[in-house]
Amino acid sequence: MSAYPSRIVCLTEETTETLYLLGEGDRVVGVSGYTVRPPEARSKPRVSAFLNARFSKIEALKPDLVLGFSDLQADIAAELIRRGYPVAVFNQRSVAEILQMIRVLGGLVGCADRAAALASRLELEIDAMREGTTGLPRPRVFFEEWDNPLISGIRWVEELVEIAGGEPIFPELREAKLGRDRIVTPEEVVRRNPEVIVASWCGKAVRPERIATRVGWGNVAAVRNGHIYEIKSAFILQPGPAALTEGLQQLHGILAQARRATATPPTNQSPDSSASQSPRRCTPSDRRA
Repeated sequence: MSAYPSRIVCLTEETTETLYLLGEGDRVVGVSGYTVRPPEARSKPRVSAFLNARFSKIEALKPDLVLGFSDLQADIAAELIRRGYPVAVFNQRSVAEILQMIRVLGGLVGCADRAAALASRLELEIDAMREGTTGLPRPRVFFEEWDNPLISGIRWVEELVEIAGGEPIFPELREAKLGRDRIVTPEEVVRRNPEVIVASWCGKAVRPERIATRVGWGNVAAVRNGHIYEIKSAFILQPGPAALTEGLQQLHGILAQARRATATPPTNQSPDSSASQSPRRCTPSDRRA
């Protein structure tokens, strides 16, 4: 028997990505169907969605550790425990908790030193960006994680918006862990008048024309000035390394473009090139499948 787990099933993407970054991707034997990072992990057997799992496929893989995330996977975890499998469920909701998850996961697989080094490197990059945006104008930002009903305020994204140099318009919601406790009304969004809208509808493409044509939203600064953007959910709604790197860089690029636009008319130029994959600037005339 191995001293540490050697056959790991990851029910969400962030633990998969973390293990690969630690050089332990060969231990991963099963992944979430939503996994896109890293690309090589997509060849692993897909055993779960977010709210359900194929227990027969998991059992066939004979895992010695299953990793999950949040109360939404509590029923999956309970069933696997009843079937005799060791399960660890994380519930990271903040930037600090994401970094802690990386360190704890490293300890679970016997790579504590490498995990500590990875978390420290990410922390230094975050601190550098926070310092670099200190004193800059801070555009008001509405981050839309779902469209019907409108949901906003998820904590790690709100913190990343601040680090990237923005001001979330619903800061009071970040302590609410459940989506149903972070529902906002279209009227309140209008009242708070965001200068930038960033949407990431997990599992489906953003439809910018739906955002721009909502009743009363025509006078919202972000809509009026063409500052509606999409960041893919894999880069921002997975509370792991992707959000702290790719997601943060994309937010930084969006906000840099919004600041430039306060001095010049809106253009179609790409956001700050520091983002390794540029966020997509959306206009009301866009049509996406």
